[in-house]
Amino acid sequence: MPGYRYRIVNVFAEAAYAGNPLAVFEDARGLDDAQMQMLTRQLNLSEATFVFPSETASAQVRIFTPGYELPFAGHPTLGTAVTLDRVRGLGGKVMLDLRAGLIPVVVDGDRATLTANAPTYRDAAPAAELASALGLPAAAIVGTPRFIDTGSEQLVVQLASPELVSAAAPDLPLFNALTFNKQNRACALVWAFDANDPGTIYARFFWVQHGQLGEDFGTGSACANLGGWLLGAGHAAPFAYTMIQGQDTGRLAHLRLSVGVDRAIKVGGRVVEVGRGEFDLE
Repeated sequence: MPGYRYRIVNVFAEAAYAGNPLAVFEDARGLDDAQMQMLTRQLNLSEATFVFPSETASAQVRIFTPGYELPFAGHPTLGTAVTLDRVRGLGGKVMLDLRAGLIPVVVDGDRATLTANAPTYRDAAPAAELASALGLPAAAIVGTPRFIDTGSEQLVVQLASPELVSAAAPDLPLFNALTFNKQNRACALVWAFDANDPGTIYARFFWVQHGQLGEDFGTGSACANLGGWLLGAGHAAPFAYTMIQGQDTGRLAHLRLSVGVDRAIKVGGRVVEVGRGEFDLE
């Protein structure tokens, strides 16, 4: 059987070994779903992407975590777009055909920006119950928690301060009970404005996989959903923020969120290639 080459890139990485790592299989023709899941589990990164030909876009892309496939995720979209732009010379304009639809990405050197789908909204559990699920007092939550979907539905919860974001310690049974999205997966973004830097948002993203609670390094889909939450809360466009994740994981990620007067939600960041490899399947 043929070998399958992949590249390791770090996304939302202001330093080379920061941000969220991703494996990009630049030509996945011949792989079936089980093999893609197996390779992703073997690499044990948060996600891997598998590139196929597309008649309607620059490429069709499948996104897998070690446990399941995703319809959309931000750092795999950006990392794959930059990789394809470099390998194929696409001139900085990349269109990816994902399960969530066609996602345009603009690449400028080692930085890329995607345009997410328009948001849809769904009510969440009462704030007091969610605070308990996050291991926080009821007063920690400000604003109205909501499920937002700009490609992958997630619960978005605003907290009163970065200190409370850092203090969040989800209770696994309660978290599971209250944060399930439309794909029946438990996940939530908790975030707060930084009063000392009005252009900065401090955030953490929690999810459950294989029955264990995890925390993501940098979550582009959640950043896009945050843009949808802000619009739904009446935040006047245009606006732009830097969302910082990773302070509590030891690996910083810097995500650029912008929403224009047209209310289009854009998420961007720096992509750095740090390695390459190949799998032989027998």
